[in-house]
Amino acid sequence: MKTHNILSIDQFKTNIRTNSRLLGIDPGSKNLGIAICDENQIVATPLKTIKKTNFLNVLKEIKDIVNENNIKGIIVGDPIKMDGKTGKSSQSAHDFCRNLSKNITIPITMWDERLSSSGAFKITNKLNINTTNKVKNLDKNAAAFILQGAIDFFSN
Repeated sequence: MKTHNILSIDQFKTNIRTNSRLLGIDPGSKNLGIAICDENQIVATPLKTIKKTNFLNVLKEIKDIVNENNIKGIIVGDPIKMDGKTGKSSQSAHDFCRNLSKNITIPITMWDERLSSSGAFKITNKLNINTTNKVKNLDKNAAAFILQGAIDFFSN
């Protein structure tokens, strides 16, 4: 199968209409954090965490979210190393993106997610959320942090 729907961030920005809801994914080794934004692409909101059991189950959950929320594009976090190089986590995220693109037809792009988990954790510190809830919600909050960064980029 071809993967024509994986776009660069600039191509994605050009192809996604305004007034389109987007899905943000923080791909981890055990879980996927999921976030969505409003139609005006102003605010990203944490939605859920999906346990990575097998790809078909993950795919079904993502497809359900896409259909239920009228999602028009997907932004997957790319865990590039701090020095700008790619590593195992980044390769895994790219592989996930490729597999996703073979099964979902809407545009998909990747967004540099360096420090997204750290940023999400720091934001919850400011909200005086206890550590148990911070850790429990880290993946979906990181997905919202990734998605927010991308939609802020789109608005400029």
